[in-house]
Amino acid sequence: MRKLTLFALAFCCFVSAGFAQQGTEAERDAYRKVITGRADKIAVTLGIQDTGKKNVVRDIIADQYIALNDIHSPRDEKIKSLKADKSLDKDVRAARISQIEAEAGAKLARLHNDYMIKLGKQLSKDQIEKVKDGMTYSVLPITYKGYMEMLPDLKVSQREQILAYLTEAREYAVSAGSSDKKHGWFGKYKGKINNYLSAEGVETKKAREEWERKLKEREQSK
Repeated sequence: MRKLTLFALAFCCFVSAGFAQQGTEAERDAYRKVITGRADKIAVTLGIQDTGKKNVVRDIIADQYIALNDIHSPRDEKIKSLKADKSLDKDVRAARISQIEAEAGAKLARLHNDYMIKLGKQLSKDQIEKVKDGMTYSVLPITYKGYMEMLPDLKVSQREQILAYLTEAREYAVSAGSSDKKHGWFGKYKGKINNYLSAEGVETKKAREEWERKLKEREQSK
């Protein structure tokens, strides 16, 4: 239930994105209110006793969501317009889309770096980890736990590599513009993990089937 609630709220935030830039003042205020509520749900998990400090962190997170939208929305509109322009040569269109994505990517990288600096002035490393997990639906700890349950005999080095891949995926997912794209980053890195495990000689197919069977039995027994 919690996952569905977070997904719905995040979806609402990003569907409302147009209001943040083009809507009326009331619509922009409503968008900010939704975003602040989403940010507050993350901030309350950090164990900050001082209400004033907690609100400062909440606003930093909310500002990040809005700043991300200010990059994603124009980028997506430009790409949508290019794809709709049938007069453009295919190669020209692809080159322009690539340039737009590269420019947005550079902005997102700078924004992410600034965001980490702001959080670092207010939070511990562990708390920042919780913020990142909060902005990515806790996919990292959930997925890592799944791999550990599915493959309990992994070497320490293999466990560390899986965690490293998921951590890298989360860095990208934090700045993604929608739930689908956040999950998409993790999907991409799950592919890397599976390729890595295969190269390490780890048999995952049978282990996954057995693990999924146990999960199903666990759900049925509840």
